Amino acid sequence: MDNFLLPKDDGLVVRASGEWVKEKLFFVKRYIDVFEVAMREKNWRRRIYIDLFAGPGKCIVRDSQEYLLGSPLLALQTRHPFTDYYFVDSDSENVEALRKRANATSIPNTQIHIISGDANRKVGEIVDEIAKFDQTFIRGVLPCLNLAFLDPEGLELEWESVEALAKMNRMDLIIHYSQNGLTRNVERCFTSSAETVIDRFFGDRKWRDVYKGTLDMKEIVGVHRALIDYYKSKLCGLGYVVINDSSEVVHEPLIRSTQRNAPLYRLLFASKHTLGNKIWNEVTKKDIYGQERLL
Repeated sequence: MDNFLLPKDDGLVVRASGEWVKEKLFFVKRYIDVFEVAMREKNWRRRIYIDLFAGPGKCIVRDSQEYLLGSPLLALQTRHPFTDYYFVDSDSENVEALRKRANATSIPNTQIHIISGDANRKVGEIVDEIAKFDQTFIRGVLPCLNLAFLDPEGLELEWESVEALAKMNRMDLIIHYSQNGLTRNVERCFTSSAETVIDRFFGDRKWRDVYKGTLDMKEIVGVHRALIDYYKSKLCGLGYVVINDSSEVVHEPLIRSTQRNAPLYRLLFASKHTLGNKIWNEVTKKDIYGQERLL
């Protein structure tokens, strides 16, 4: 039973990944831990963690066969747990494995909600359920404090899901922005007249104008900078704080392939309060190897 909560083989399904997954999980774990320490003593109605593409709860590194705890188990085993958890995955085997692992924790089952289905279709139900907690005013009690980790394998996250989460006033977001997925699909989607996966990712077709404006650039890096800035401008339109001062810009860790050093994805952070941005910048100041990022 103990192996369910350890980075070991417990006989259940795991998610195979590259070595780079360590860096992503390092940043996510650090933010969860600091977030909970900083916020636990305030009188929040609930402190809620949401993982829309949760997976089975464990990973295995393909080359080394090293087992790692995935984001759900990291969140469930943080020193100061959240009051409620919402996990979504479309794979029934992943759901069953995560349920067994989550049941091995000390957190009551009533506080752990594991949902089978398409995250983009289920997110509205989660938001509606959380909103019910805040419907009754209680003097001196703050509304729900929420953190959502949106970690698809590619471009599966739809903008409508981000919009739905943003309806909650206190909803911090850590978003897997698939730079590699965009590189592989952008030209095909740009020339298509039909709705594409990138249209759903950005929530409109205006990204095409942004991309078109970068076609004379010689480096693909410029293309991605323009598209990331467009995505972040849409987050700003939802009420998220975007710090424009270059000395205080919110860090976007770039996760690269360990074999080819090719860019895979960025972790974008969004908060409606500057404190969240400050915490994120602090926990991403150094990478998993102890190297300090360049400002």
